[in-house]
Amino acid sequence: MEHVPPPFVAWETFYVIVGSSAAALTGLQFVVIVLGAEVGALGGAPATRAFATPTIVHFCAVLLVSAILSAPWPSLSSAALVLGVGGLLGVLYGLRVITHARRQTAYAPVLEDWLFHGVLPVLAYATLLAAAVFLPGHAAAALFGVAASTVLLLLVGIHNAWDAVTYMANRKTSGPDGKNDQPEAIRPGTDTRSVSGSRRRTRSGTSNGR
Repeated sequence: MEHVPPPFVAWETFYVIVGSSAAALTGLQFVVIVLGAEVGALGGAPATRAFATPTIVHFCAVLLVSAILSAPWPSLSSAALVLGVGGLLGVLYGLRVITHARRQTAYAPVLEDWLFHGVLPVLAYATLLAAAVFLPGHAAAALFGVAASTVLLLLVGIHNAWDAVTYMANRKTSGPDGKNDQPEAIRPGTDTRSVSGSRRRTRSGTSNGR
């Protein structure tokens, strides 16, 4: 333990919790992929690169940062260099994900998608990069920045995984053509006789057309 800088020791429990959570939640994304394949909602390779693969990358990034800060570094500058490289690569990857999201045609992203799949991940990796720059001279404040970036990536990954699961579940319920497979509900105040007559006319027209 004499080779581990004291600031890292203070964060040991935090990164044990965060790292183990990221490792466990990585399995959730595999479930999402399997569910998406079953209902045919993956949208091909471009959509997968834009909306599925990044979630795995974010969870793995959190796990990697936890491992880095748990290693017996001889100095703060050595750990800062590795964290800085990781943050820079994360920013570049986040910009690449935005490019994939713009090019894919299987799904039209809304504001929430741009926020959680584009803006927040890039912000988290940029925070990690900035914290790595200030780590050697301002360790206490910089480590809070590193912690904020890992928590943000973890929350973004959870949100994106859950959003994908609910989207695919709704798609499975409504069918691949987007139409609900369940019988049409009768709204309050609707004349049931007109509804029944309409259904009979529809069935009759279908029978005559055969």
